[in-house]
Amino acid sequence: MPGTTIRIREETREALRQIERQTGEGTQELLSRAVEQLRRSLILDESNAAYARIRAAGEEDDTREWEATLADGLADD
Repeated sequence: MPGTTIRIREETREALRQIERQTGEGTQELLSRAVEQLRRSLILDESNAAYARIRAAGEEDDTREWEATLADGLADD
C-alpha cells in the first residue's frame, strides 16, 4: 500500500506507541480511526451549530413533520 510520510510531535508519537501497546493496532489504523472520528465530530458540530442558528432565528425545525410519518397508515414490516 502506498504511503505518505508526515511529521508529528514526539508527544504524539509516544501517545501512539502507548495506544498501539494497549490495542495491538498499528499506527496506520490508529491514525485512520482518529481522523475518521475527528471528521465525524466536525460534522456533528456543524449540524449542532446549524440547528442552534435555526432556533436562535425563531424558525421551527422540521422534526414535527417527520413525526407525522409514523402514522402514515403503512403496515409495519
